[in-house]
Amino acid sequence: MVTFKGNSVNLKGQNIEVGAKAPKVELVAGDLSLKSVGGASGKYQIINVVPSLDTGVCATQTRKFNEKASSLNNAEVFVISLDLPFAQGRFCSTEGISNVVALSDFRSKEFGEKYGVIIDGSPLEGLLSRAVFVVNPNGEIVHKEIVSEITTEPNYEAALGAIK
Repeated sequence: MVTFKGNSVNLKGQNIEVGAKAPKVELVAGDLSLKSVGGASGKYQIINVVPSLDTGVCATQTRKFNEKASSLNNAEVFVISLDLPFAQGRFCSTEGISNVVALSDFRSKEFGEKYGVIIDGSPLEGLLSRAVFVVNPNGEIVHKEIVSEITTEPNYEAALGAIK
C-alpha cells in the first residue's frame, strides 16, 4: 500500500517483481537524446524514481544516491521523473550531481507504465511514485522498493546491498 501524507494512493501500470526481467525503456536525457534503462546492460543499474526533483525529499534522495554512487565500479545510477530534461539539468548542475544520470519519462510515461509507478487518484496524480529498482547485469530485477509513504526516503542500504 502506498500513501501520500497518510492518504491512500493507487498506482497504475504493470506490477513487476524481483526476479522478473526488467523492461527496457527509452527515456529522454538532458540533451534530448534517448537513453535506455532496464534490460541487460552488463552492469548493475540503480533506477531511482522520484515524483519531482523540485521537492525536498526527491532532491535529498538524488543527492544521497549521487554520494553513494561515487564508490560503485560496476553500476550506473539513474534518477527518473516526469520533470522536463531542462529542469533536471538545472537541478543536477546546481546540486553538483555528477554520478547520477537524470532521465525524463515526460513524453510517453512508458517507464511509469511498465514499472507500475504512475500515481493515480491523489493530488500527485500523473506523477511517478517514489521507488528504487536495482537491475543486475543480466537484466533481472534484484531489488524493488515502492516507498510506502511518498514523502519519505527509500532504504538506500537495501538497494546498495543488492549489488554484488
